[in-house]
Amino acid sequence: MKLTIVGSGDAFGSGGRLQTCFHVATGEFNFLIDCGASSLIGMERAGLDPAGVDAIFISHLHGDHFAGLIWWILYARHVEKRTRPLVIVGPQGIEARYVTTAEALFPGSTEKETYFDLQFHEHDTAAPFEWRGLSCTAIEVCHPSGAPSHGLRFEFGDKALSYSGDTEWVDGLFGLSEGVDLHINECFAYTGGLRYHTNWLALREKLGDITASRILLTHMSRPMLAHLQDVEEPRVMIAHDGLVIEV
Repeated sequence: MKLTIVGSGDAFGSGGRLQTCFHVATGEFNFLIDCGASSLIGMERAGLDPAGVDAIFISHLHGDHFAGLIWWILYARHVEKRTRPLVIVGPQGIEARYVTTAEALFPGSTEKETYFDLQFHEHDTAAPFEWRGLSCTAIEVCHPSGAPSHGLRFEFGDKALSYSGDTEWVDGLFGLSEGVDLHINECFAYTGGLRYHTNWLALREKLGDITASRILLTHMSRPMLAHLQDVEEPRVMIAHDGLVIEV
């Protein structure tokens, strides 16, 4: 799997970074992990074609992680003239939240005919979502968003990657990331004080029990970005927009 960081920022564009979006190419199909509002911009900058995306997996229903769906589907309908299916997998209620948000921004847009099969599916923490040989496992994490928020694990062939989503540390992430080639973890803050997000000092204490081969930090605030020189761990990488990683 080849991972391209389309957006590595927080909700506020700290450091000039775009909102969360990861593009994964398997060689057989392509999918996104999260789709922040700036995702189409990031795809353009990275030289990636939105028409090549077959599925979009959403961790939770905050705008900097899912609102890009609004523009993505409009693009697919009006610019791409898409005819092949688009699969969207997200938390409980994702289709209703998409409709509400799309109608607030572009009234009447969800009532227009779409000439492709737009499929919404919901995460089930009791069983993985299986699709075209890809397995997506979801666990619930600690980040209120008006619907369950999830950490996600993706397995395809002999490769695996995991993603914390937005959350303060929960011990379920140990199992989610067990043995993966790459674990992506949000690291909004350097030190504590903000609930529902991970900070570097707390995460550093967990590294000995995280068995992922590599760990990628993302979703960083200005204070965290100011401390990047203090992150000195052999397995830990720092995400930036446009970074490409072979998983």
